Amino acid sequence: MNKTDRLLAIVLELQRKEVVRAEDLATLFEISVRTIYRDIQALSEAGVPIIGAPGTGYSLMKGYFLPPISFTVPEAVSLLIGTDFIEQRFDDEYRINAQGARGKIEAILPENVRNETSRIRKALRLLTSDIQVKQSKEKEYLEKIRRAILDERKISFHYAKRFADSEGNRHSVRTVAPYGLVLVQGSWMLVARCDLRQDIRHFRLSRMTELIDLGERFELPRHFNLKEYTPPDDRHLLVRLLFNHDIADKVKESNYHYIEDMEEHPDGLHVVLRVRQLEELLQWVLGWGADVMVLEPESFRNRIREEAQKMFRRY
Repeated sequence: MNKTDRLLAIVLELQRKEVVRAEDLATLFEISVRTIYRDIQALSEAGVPIIGAPGTGYSLMKGYFLPPISFTVPEAVSLLIGTDFIEQRFDDEYRINAQGARGKIEAILPENVRNETSRIRKALRLLTSDIQVKQSKEKEYLEKIRRAILDERKISFHYAKRFADSEGNRHSVRTVAPYGLVLVQGSWMLVARCDLRQDIRHFRLSRMTELIDLGERFELPRHFNLKEYTPPDDRHLLVRLLFNHDIADKVKESNYHYIEDMEEHPDGLHVVLRVRQLEELLQWVLGWGADVMVLEPESFRNRIREEAQKMFRRY
């Protein structure tokens, strides 16, 4: 990074934070503290109102804001692709906001940058399946839940679990305090504290119906941070499969989220998966037909055999 770019980056860092220490800036830009002192002096001489407090750090005078800056072609492409993604995957309000942001970004780009950015974007494309496009109910719920999260209001909904519980029930009514939304492999997931379970649970928006904003307020725990949140891993069942060499590449490209390990052997591709329930793998394994064999556990081998016999009788 040359000096000009670094000076601009220092101002942007000061805009983001109230106070920044010289030592932190030196670490961020991988230069000496003495160089930071010289950079701060250069910015002050250029008219940037930087306030320095001994033992505290540097800050910008209140009310100062850096005038609009130019984007490089890669930066502009990154921002515009981001607006494309938001337009496809978020609710209508954010879709409209993304369109507006894209127009503003394109308007401030110099003509040569705008032309080059347009040329690169024509070589890139984000595809959305027809099923995702038709999921209007999920996008409607996305907007309602997003607003409930920001306003810290509880919601309730009917929920259909993927598998039945010990009593054979798949459907339940849940009242939750919504903490955040996560996009997982193309599907939106709600992270929320469930009143029924008295703990944090995860809910797919696609399995919700009759969602209601209750208006009841809740307080987000101070210790909760969605970016740092890691759900407890309760997948304790290991399954080992053997795939024919002919489809090894397809298995690797599937990016199946339950896969723990894969290794090529003379007899085929050995795959290890970890799940909560064996039923979670049933349809996926059956989908590979005779090109896969269950090595263990024996109970899952028997389950696959039973399902294959049912299919044979049907045909």
